[in-house]
Amino acid sequence: MTTIRGAAAITGAASGIGRALAVELAQRGCDLALADRDEAALKTLAAEIGTTRKVSVHRVDVGEPADIAQFASEATTAHPALGIVINNVGVALMGSFEEIDQAQMDWLFDINFWGVVHGTRAFLPHLKTQAEAHIVNLSSIFGIIAPPGQSAYAAAKFAVRGFSESVRHELAVAGSPVRLSVVHPGGVATAIARNARTGIGVTDNARRAQSIDRFENAAKTTPKDAALRIIRGIEKNEPRILIGNDARFMDLLQRFRPGTYWAPLQRKLEKMAKGT
Repeated sequence: MTTIRGAAAITGAASGIGRALAVELAQRGCDLALADRDEAALKTLAAEIGTTRKVSVHRVDVGEPADIAQFASEATTAHPALGIVINNVGVALMGSFEEIDQAQMDWLFDINFWGVVHGTRAFLPHLKTQAEAHIVNLSSIFGIIAPPGQSAYAAAKFAVRGFSESVRHELAVAGSPVRLSVVHPGGVATAIARNARTGIGVTDNARRAQSIDRFENAAKTTPKDAALRIIRGIEKNEPRILIGNDARFMDLLQRFRPGTYWAPLQRKLEKMAKGT
């Protein structure tokens, strides 16, 4: 069991799952180092949490390795007992592989994959000095299954999964006090779809609107419920944390039909999007 105590560092804390995690962890006695590009929203969150916990806010672009290194330095200085790091930030990119260019794919990887890698690297030396510590890396159910139109996103999230599992095994072999969980959320009601960038080859605005509507109709899990599931996973040292009935269903389906899951899954997703 990992005890929720000391302090936690959270990237992408201004909204969505990151914000919900900050609120829930504060209620459990954690001090917080909160990172996001939206500094104003971080300050609003810090004010909401109040003075019962020590909260530091840090403007960080996780696509910039120097920002992450500075965040780790500032966060561990402000919170010497910091023992939980949650690499939460994620962005989306709409379009098939042929509709996105290399610069767009690099942008997504810099945030969704390299942000996780740099965050893990920056905090790990400090975490190893703690009696117990935990790293949480956000992948996605699209780190387990790979739908069409998600080539960049799925590639990055599969990479997060592979990186995290390998590092977890390395830490275990070394007898490290640091545990590592990788999180695979299904549809969580956040603004990720509305904030998604569009591939340069996508010229159909109606398709973008339809994609947003489908996501929002299918995203049944609230950020709070996702945060509570992640916290439970930290406490139980779960190596893989699946969030939502949809994620559990997709995980099982790809286990039974690893090479042919897409046709039945597509039918299921269409029904979910329609609310049937």
